[in-house]
Amino acid sequence: MLTVWGRKTSSNVQALMWCIGEMGLSYKRHDAGHKYGGTDSDEFYALNPNRTVPVLQDDSNTPLWETGAILRYLANRYGSDSFWPAELLAKTEVDRWAEWSKLNIAQAFTAPVFWRVVRTPEDKRDAEAINSAVEYFETKLQIAEERLAKHDFLVGKALTLADIQFGHVLYRYYDINIDRRTLPNVQAYYMRMTSRQAFREHVMISYDELRA
Repeated sequence: MLTVWGRKTSSNVQALMWCIGEMGLSYKRHDAGHKYGGTDSDEFYALNPNRTVPVLQDDSNTPLWETGAILRYLANRYGSDSFWPAELLAKTEVDRWAEWSKLNIAQAFTAPVFWRVVRTPEDKRDAEAINSAVEYFETKLQIAEERLAKHDFLVGKALTLADIQFGHVLYRYYDINIDRRTLPNVQAYYMRMTSRQAFREHVMISYDELRA
């Protein structure tokens, strides 16, 4: 049984929960962070001295933190060969795009765009900064646009760990009130993700509690 600490509206928790859902693993999740609190307790410090979510504990093993490390742990322990290949070069290709997605997609969207649009009061939003951040983010999405012209998923014909790191951002990107450039391959990819039960359950959820 997996135990997860982290509120369901955290984008990093959503990536983890989507992965767990795709693998069909049993879990229990405890709300922590943001309005739920709990991360400042001594008990949580023992789980993660950074006091951030998510945290994962698999049975009675050592608590794991840092989303990328947790996802790789799950992929190594529970993932299929199509999701996380055993062959080194094939695995490295998935890992490369997973790392790219974390650094260039998730980090370029969450704080620079989403926080400025959703988590900032309307009268304090910096439209110029938002537009600049969206423009930069979409230069990175353009790389995926070209990639997805040739592949159904970020790495080949099947969902991999790279898609978890990349795809979980897209629900909010397409849902928030911003001007978006036309990226037909990314949009078609996103629509394919919306047909996946685990994506709908763990990613396509309200973020109203985060609004300023």
